[in-house]
Amino acid sequence: MRLLAIVGPTASGKSDLAVAVARALGGPAEIVGTDSMQVYRGMDIGTATPTREEQGGIPHHMLDVWDPDHAVTVAEFQERARAAIDGVLERGAVPIVVGGSGLYVSAVLDDLRFPGTDPAIRARLEEELDAEGAPAMHDRLRVLDPAAAEQILPSNGRRIVRALEVIELTGGPFAAALPEPQEVYPTVRIGLDVPRDVMDARIARRVDAMWAAGFVDEVRSLADGGLVGTPTASRALGYQQVLDYLDGRCTEADARQATIDATRKFARRQQRWFRRDPRITWLPVDAADLVADVVSAWRAATRSA
Repeated sequence: MRLLAIVGPTASGKSDLAVAVARALGGPAEIVGTDSMQVYRGMDIGTATPTREEQGGIPHHMLDVWDPDHAVTVAEFQERARAAIDGVLERGAVPIVVGGSGLYVSAVLDDLRFPGTDPAIRARLEEELDAEGAPAMHDRLRVLDPAAAEQILPSNGRRIVRALEVIELTGGPFAAALPEPQEVYPTVRIGLDVPRDVMDARIARRVDAMWAAGFVDEVRSLADGGLVGTPTASRALGYQQVLDYLDGRCTEADARQATIDATRKFARRQQRWFRRDPRITWLPVDAADLVADVVSAWRAATRSA
């Protein structure tokens, strides 16, 4: 059975579309998320984790899996998500893979095998991260591997350290350590094509909705529970900006605008990542009957297999 993957930038409507497509397929379907932050418990508003109501009765996997203080590796995510997909297939349902984290989508669907680690190198790089800060380490990565730097946020110290570690271990660029993609699962890949002005407006509305839903209170609660200083969760889009506000380093209005700006930059990176994949069929996000278009693409590919 062919999988269906729906990818695209943040705020493009992937989650809602996946639920609608699952209902329209005419048979059982389950959704497997590949969002690198929705796997953390309690980070619901800022990551736009679908609520029970928004899940529409469709089984969802890879949501609220780990606590925020757990530094999830891509390899660990890969193993857990593939186990979820295998379970869906065993139940005779169609797995619908949804996400905007390009590396995580590829890690789950393609035969990506990640280089090992060296504790001594990792420890040294983490000490340098503490001393220099993530932006300075990102500048170093940009010199050594511009392609990797393009895909990693300057605030994501953990991923910067990992990329630098792989470069040191392999003697080559981080991206070169990843093989050309070969599918683990036969997959129909649909990308949502969103014009930049539309995407920017959607992101601004999403951030407004996050604030209205109590995002600041969510971050405050997580901070009280130890979010500050965690290697991954505290650096998620919006969370670090609100933590800066709560620490008095900026105003709430500044934190809100910084979240919009950072999310827009990230969305552009997402678009560039997915545009390099020739296997993706792009559909306009404002198509008159987008659900039917996705279902038709999946059925046509399944019939021709």
